[in-house]
Amino acid sequence: MIVTEQVEKLVAMALKEDVGDGDHSSLSCISPEARGEMKLLVKQDGVLCGIDVAREVLRQVDSSIQMEQFMQDGDEIHKGDIVFKLHGPACSMLTAERNVLNFMQRMSGIATMTREYVDLVKGTGVTLLDTRKTTPNMRIFEKYAVSVGGAQNHRFGLYDMMMLKDNHIDFAGGIEKAIDAANEYQKAHHLNLKIEIETRSLDDVKRVMAHGGVHRIMFDNFTPAQIVEGVKLVDHQYETEASGGIVKETLRDYAAAGVDFISVGAFTHHISSLDLSLKTVIF
Repeated sequence: MIVTEQVEKLVAMALKEDVGDGDHSSLSCISPEARGEMKLLVKQDGVLCGIDVAREVLRQVDSSIQMEQFMQDGDEIHKGDIVFKLHGPACSMLTAERNVLNFMQRMSGIATMTREYVDLVKGTGVTLLDTRKTTPNMRIFEKYAVSVGGAQNHRFGLYDMMMLKDNHIDFAGGIEKAIDAANEYQKAHHLNLKIEIETRSLDDVKRVMAHGGVHRIMFDNFTPAQIVEGVKLVDHQYETEASGGIVKETLRDYAAAGVDFISVGAFTHHISSLDLSLKTVIF
């Protein structure tokens, strides 16, 4: 992961939240001169993610902490594996411990779940996407973890793509009015953004096809059989995406229905953090 200025700021915020005016537990019982070694121990099988973020946490706490790295983001990890070892001041490593784990456990959990879903659709030609259903201020980390797991990122926010969903359509007065308004807005503001529109029925799909003016059609809460019909109506004139109510057990059926993309909100809002632990190495 590229550590940008935004990543640095978010890590700094996390440390400020956690450390406050000092790690008094460590400061009270460990000599400032004490040095040692810790290891990141894997306690659950999965996919590794977040090493560069952990490295940034350590840098901000104490740049003298050294990391001896054995594995990379995207590696499959197994219980008992050692991802890296840390060498440095004991107090500093303990101060950084929780944030290292918070980032890496969540990011690895997302990458693990994503990889599981990606494996389920292999050979179908469909691309899995994430959504904006992310933890506030954690989106950059969570979407990176999705990419490590093998899926692709959908739009990052409200600003880099237009998605006309049911509420937009209803407030605008209908499908055609929403599409026209979106295109007129882009012309007026000199924008060049893709437009995706949500459809709730095959009749909606027919209306979009008759009107045009979009780049992608989303089939929202369609059954696989309905999606097969929707894909026939679109006939490769626009990109197609399935979304809503798709779970692991039905994912393969949706992928086989012929859509280009399937968006999965569960990647980032319905995951379990992977069990990792930072342990002192006793000599």
